[in-house]
Amino acid sequence: MIDFIAPPERALLERHGLASFDALWALKLEAVDEPNTERGGWSSVYRLELGEAAFYLKRQSNHLTRRLTCPLGEPTFAREFRNIQRYRQLGIPALQATFFAERKVARERRAILLTQALDGWQDLDSLLPGWNARPEAQRTGILRACGELARCLHAAGQMHGCFYPKHIFLKGRAGGFQAQLIDLEKTRPLLFGERDRVKDLEPLLRRASVWGEREVRQLLAAYLGADADVEHWWQRLGSRRRNKEARR
Repeated sequence: MIDFIAPPERALLERHGLASFDALWALKLEAVDEPNTERGGWSSVYRLELGEAAFYLKRQSNHLTRRLTCPLGEPTFAREFRNIQRYRQLGIPALQATFFAERKVARERRAILLTQALDGWQDLDSLLPGWNARPEAQRTGILRACGELARCLHAAGQMHGCFYPKHIFLKGRAGGFQAQLIDLEKTRPLLFGERDRVKDLEPLLRRASVWGEREVRQLLAAYLGADADVEHWWQRLGSRRRNKEARR
């Protein structure tokens, strides 16, 4: 794959001498969390600030995902980058890539993914504590934004695969909120219609346990649109949740 640099940020990276794989790989930064070593290699995330612009620099080595069409594996960032680009082409609100490249170095499969920081946005997970103390208009706006985001995602024929509160970022705007997604690694096409849609939505509702029935119905109304059968979806989602809990 040819190295990718987003045109709007190319000049900025060049001014700082960071418009290449080697420069970004060698950059000394402190990781924002512990390295992910689940796949036999490692993967780390760093915050990178260049003047007023902020990014998250993700580097990995031998951190691979495998599938039937790629039995030897590929860097997980390669899949995430493709999904970021697919979301952009489909008009699904999501994080934006600034740089992507991969290299083979001896027995290492290295990859870099640089994305724009979502400064000014808050993940839904951080908005749930103290939920009932928030003004009703704010709660309604958040629920509507989450439902509309899910509708946009599924209308584009995509299933996120990790539609969790920590992966939904929100920002206030006139008249409500706007929302977008991060962590697109597990995205796949929406193959099984309503079954996949329920499968995508149910984890969000299970993790946002502070939402009562009225609020879930508000989200479903935004997701389904006018004159939709909210009762049917409420029952389907409840059934899946009970089945998941019974298996624990």
